[in-house]
Amino acid sequence: MKYKNTVRGRFISRPNRFIAYVEIDGREEVCHVKNTGRCKELLVKDATVILEKSDNPLRKTRYDLIAVYKGEELINMDSQAPNKVIGEWIENSGYFGKPRLIKPECTYKNSRFDFYVEAGERKIFAEVKGVTLEKDGVVKFPDAPTQRGVKHLTELADAVENGFEAYAIFVIQMKSCKYFTPNTDTHPEFTKALHEVSKKGVRVIALNCSVTEDSLTVDGFVEAKI
Repeated sequence: MKYKNTVRGRFISRPNRFIAYVEIDGREEVCHVKNTGRCKELLVKDATVILEKSDNPLRKTRYDLIAVYKGEELINMDSQAPNKVIGEWIENSGYFGKPRLIKPECTYKNSRFDFYVEAGERKIFAEVKGVTLEKDGVVKFPDAPTQRGVKHLTELADAVENGFEAYAIFVIQMKSCKYFTPNTDTHPEFTKALHEVSKKGVRVIALNCSVTEDSLTVDGFVEAKI
């Protein structure tokens, strides 16, 4: 996926989940943060951030904060980006063969999964989670407790019991990492659920990404230790 009209800025502060103060070309701007997670290890004072300028003149904020440099590593933190890149990946990678149907945001019982895919006789549900939390090369999800995430996992397992294939896809929004693992310290219930549903046939995969200041693309598979 590609972004338009990207610029660099200097992060100043984040008074709430939705906005940040950023210096752009010597002036302070209020920017929309496209990630409601904590991201405390990323959005540190004076960090270099990447913003996309909106072409909507009616918006209250002119810029969206989409990525940040953590040292030399550029990390995409746009929470909408993982679904976009996985949609492209499902269509073009061949991982599911040649899909004849790719349906985003598909309802199954009490959940809405990110994708429903039909390829030949295969009927597949996939739930996508973006991963931005990294320490010493290990990437983890979630960075905050997510009961919604636990619910998605249990209903993926239910889908398997009813004849579907089901995937939990973790999109690592950076290039460099050793492996993926659930964040037990932050949400042990999510770790337990992921382990249990994997034994019931839900396939857990992790994919890292090539990140530039104006693009995000799936790079390849990363080991998932669950």
